[in-house]
Amino acid sequence: MAPAGYGDRVEGLHAVTAALEAGRVVRLFAEASRLPSIQPMIDKSTDVDLLVVDDARDMAETQAPQGLVARCRPIMPVQLDSLATDDAALLALDHIEDPQNVGALARSAAAAGITGLVMSSRRAAPLSASAFKASAGALERVAVAVVGSIPEALSRLKDRGVWIVGLDASSEQSLFGLDLLTEPVAIVIGSEGSGLAPLTAKRCDMTVSIPMTSGVESLNASVSAALAAFEIMRVRGKDRD
Repeated sequence: MAPAGYGDRVEGLHAVTAALEAGRVVRLFAEASRLPSIQPMIDKSTDVDLLVVDDARDMAETQAPQGLVARCRPIMPVQLDSLATDDAALLALDHIEDPQNVGALARSAAAAGITGLVMSSRRAAPLSASAFKASAGALERVAVAVVGSIPEALSRLKDRGVWIVGLDASSEQSLFGLDLLTEPVAIVIGSEGSGLAPLTAKRCDMTVSIPMTSGVESLNASVSAALAAFEIMRVRGKDRD
């Protein structure tokens, strides 16, 4: 069975603006005060059903839709194998359950030039309106592969020449300055509560940690992912000089 699409509902100014620019919006509920900021994009679309409402919160999933709620054509996930390119820079999400973290992570991934996200369809946050709002439009731009099993997906990527690097706070190897980041690589981000699952950790070619001062608790998953994404960008930029 083919995976279902995602992003059929988006809320918030940046998320809706990005969906309009992508031509995905089918029906838009907008408060009158928001029309001036989005009218140019609506005018470029020929098939947006615009409904002006008094309060967009009445049909919103998020707490603060910023006066905009859109029904959209879904985005289809990409095939996992298509992400295994010579310049692959991937983030694999090992059952991250907070949609805000997923959205923030996607925003960092887009900013750092990450070439794709790998997410599980089970025991993980859905790509919901909350995730799209937190991503501020990034989920429109970052390729996402949705898989049934993260460990199996990592094995497939390894078979196609992608190195698998897990973030683990107990590792003595630092993420920073890691030469392996110049190669096709997938950084695995563990869940908010328990980190990398044991089977996922076994699929990693190596684990690395983010150095921190003593006595500090582990970082939020989206913060860890952001540091990893920008370290890939930094190392590869230095390598190209």
